[in-house]
Amino acid sequence: MNFDKTFKGLPRIVQLLLLIIPFVGWLTEILVRLSSFLRDKDSAKIVGLLLYILPTGQLLAIIDFVLVLLGKDMLLA
Repeated sequence: MNFDKTFKGLPRIVQLLLLIIPFVGWLTEILVRLSSFLRDKDSAKIVGLLLYILPTGQLLAIIDFVLVLLGKDMLLA
């Protein structure tokens, strides 16, 4: 399933809610990034996925929330 396209098709408020809830946000980020990588096979996307799984993921989650709030796509996804 294309979680990245499904996520981008959701209303902005739903995207923000999915990203702000702690466990749900982590799971959403993982699924969107993994789906995006599997579709495009781009090495930058797997780097983004790995960075999110590592402790740097909390910083990326905040950056992604702000980017989605501003109406843009998630970083490296």
